[in-house]
Amino acid sequence: MSEAKVIRAGEKPAKGFDITQLILEGRAFFALIVIVAVFSFLSPNYFSTSNFLIMASHVAIYGILSIGMLLVILNGGIDLSVGSTLGLCGVVAGFLMQGITLKAFGVIAYPPVWVVAVLTCGLGALVGAINGVLIAYLRVPAFVATLGVMYVARGVALLMTNGLTYNNLGGRPELGNTGFDWLGFNRLFNVPLGVLALALLAALCGLTLARTSFGRWLYASGGNMRAAELSGVPVKSVQITVYILSGICAAIAGLVLSSQLTSAGPTAGTSYELTAIAAVVIGGAALTGGRGSTRGTMLGAFVIGFLSDGLVIIGVSSYWQTVFTGAVIILAVLLNSIQYGGRLVRS
Repeated sequence: MSEAKVIRAGEKPAKGFDITQLILEGRAFFALIVIVAVFSFLSPNYFSTSNFLIMASHVAIYGILSIGMLLVILNGGIDLSVGSTLGLCGVVAGFLMQGITLKAFGVIAYPPVWVVAVLTCGLGALVGAINGVLIAYLRVPAFVATLGVMYVARGVALLMTNGLTYNNLGGRPELGNTGFDWLGFNRLFNVPLGVLALALLAALCGLTLARTSFGRWLYASGGNMRAAELSGVPVKSVQITVYILSGICAAIAGLVLSSQLTSAGPTAGTSYELTAIAAVVIGGAALTGGRGSTRGTMLGAFVIGFLSDGLVIIGVSSYWQTVFTGAVIILAVLLNSIQYGGRLVRS
């Protein structure tokens, strides 16, 4: 009996070395090279060591958000609440850094920075868990559930601050330096700690996807949720877990951003969810789920970050920056459509 190769729906048979497929799979890498080359030509200081580290610090925030978004999209979902979660977690961290009034003792208690960080990450996990429960157990569509949570989180942040910003989080006259700016300004081997945090999270994500049962479950449930469930994969647990991890990533990004600015405002992170989705798509992930990689997502985040900073450096209007970023996203989606046979979203 002759051997037959099974071709999955939407796939094309392999034809040996295909330069088109190579370009499609490496598009984020090629795009990053082009962006660096063009802006280095237009501005000699663009790719200097100091400017590169500054740009990398900006990318760290997008990248951390994108790691959580990648996990959600691999599961076939979407998380529109990450930008608002970032803003809410930053506001809560800023609120805690202002001190907690203990009326019974007539004093103001200032929690240590590590306690603030842990509580903030716990809040991010709680927001993610709410998303996960709504989607996995109450069967609310991911788009609707996370859209609603996005508005709730943003509204709570505005209510907490009355629309104002917590400033001077890095130090106060009565306490001196609080240490809150440690993550935003300190460096190790001249590399910003925010960038190192991104590298650590990316490494953990890559290892999880490649080496653990959870990674296999995630790809399986994202590729075909019903088949994965019949195969014994704990689909609902995987769904809730990815949204919790996305919320934690948003909280960490909120801490990094607030630490860099030494301030926390309720509107921080506005539209960052779109940037995170763009980074994942540019990195080659399919919005249907089950296809994507940490490496590609990181390249996508650097493409978005380096493009935005490059346009600022050469003096392009912020309006045109939005246009260029949108054009890059559309191009990435078109290339994804070619790569995945026109199937980009779940039917």
